[in-house]
Amino acid sequence: MNQTFSLLFYVKKSKENANGECPIYLRITIDGQATEISVKRTVKPSQWNSKGQKVSGHTEAVKMLNHYIKTFEQQVHNAHHELMKDGVTITSEILKNKLTGKNSKSRMLISVFKDHNTRMEALVGKEYAKGTLTRYRTCLSHLQEFLKWKFNVSDIEITEIDHAFISDFEFFLRTEKSCANNSAVKYIKNFGKIIRICLANKWLTYDPFLCYDSKFVEVKRDFLDEQELFNLANKEFEIERIAQVRDIFLFSCYTGLAYIDTKNLKRSNIGVGIDGNKWIFTSRQKTKTQSNIPLLLQAEEIIEKYKAHPHCGVSGSLLPVLSNQKMNSYLKEIADLCQIKKELTFHIARHTFATTITLSNGVPIESVSKMLGHKSIKTTQHYAKILDAKVSVDMNNLQLTLNKKKVRDSQSAKFGVIDHLDSV
Repeated sequence: MNQTFSLLFYVKKSKENANGECPIYLRITIDGQATEISVKRTVKPSQWNSKGQKVSGHTEAVKMLNHYIKTFEQQVHNAHHELMKDGVTITSEILKNKLTGKNSKSRMLISVFKDHNTRMEALVGKEYAKGTLTRYRTCLSHLQEFLKWKFNVSDIEITEIDHAFISDFEFFLRTEKSCANNSAVKYIKNFGKIIRICLANKWLTYDPFLCYDSKFVEVKRDFLDEQELFNLANKEFEIERIAQVRDIFLFSCYTGLAYIDTKNLKRSNIGVGIDGNKWIFTSRQKTKTQSNIPLLLQAEEIIEKYKAHPHCGVSGSLLPVLSNQKMNSYLKEIADLCQIKKELTFHIARHTFATTITLSNGVPIESVSKMLGHKSIKTTQHYAKILDAKVSVDMNNLQLTLNKKKVRDSQSAKFGVIDHLDSV
């Protein structure tokens, strides 16, 4: 990176001591930003040569002092060169810290991010899912590429992060990395956690995200309608493995469980609910929230079907769930066989539960949200798009109610008029 860099030795006359001597200071200026550092030497103002930046005279003491100043200047150039080799974005303050030995206290962004990811890796399976760690690792990789792209450095001091840095990083994600809006916002959100760590530790004095605003764009989420669900459930498959994948997908359609939560189910997760019927009692791996779901007959039949499956006997799992990659691969084949035009993935089952199975059949969104294990109904609204058919039924019911009210009001008005005439 090309930077302007200049040094100026000068005498600070405002700090004259009792002997009439003033301290010598060095002003370091990089890209217009200046800082000063004491040389730890004093001289009488009349002896100082401002143009030559040295002490005038030919005595041995003067020669030694000028030699000291030159040596000090060389140390500054050496420190500047070392920082350049390290790929650090150099500021006058960073250079000063290196000269005074304070650089060890500086916090570098990539170092902090790597430390965060190392800690997260140790907590995978306890507090974090593996996919969460993967996203933070990808965010770190994008950030390292951004530093090279924008500043041609490998790391940067966290104190240099400001609103412009965040805006430029988002621009980089959208252009150089071709991230869609929601992907870019997610990476910025991941980066935001690192900034919050820095703020909590007082490594940053202000929040660079204070005026930042970037929002997720609502994505249309596919789900199976009643006809597609019927075709899927009643399709005969000759290959047992495909039928097995279809059944487990249907199980998720009737329970709303995500892939990993379905895979983690044990027989011990099945119990008796407050209504005396069978329920699933589990905790979502993603959010650690409780998810208690009454078992519909369709889901219960699938559990019974695979009760004696060898995989369940060996692993103790409730169902013989394949890897997510294999499940989605088979689901694409199943979609073709069932003439389903949508790109079938396992997560569509969760959307289907929220829409076709529950909301469209009159289940309140509060109940759906609780069964899905969401912390907020707002999250449920992203998953659950009420079908036009349900809207039509609701509006027809409203029209019937309004019609009845109109007739009742008309009759009341009529009787009111008759009573008035009789009284006359």
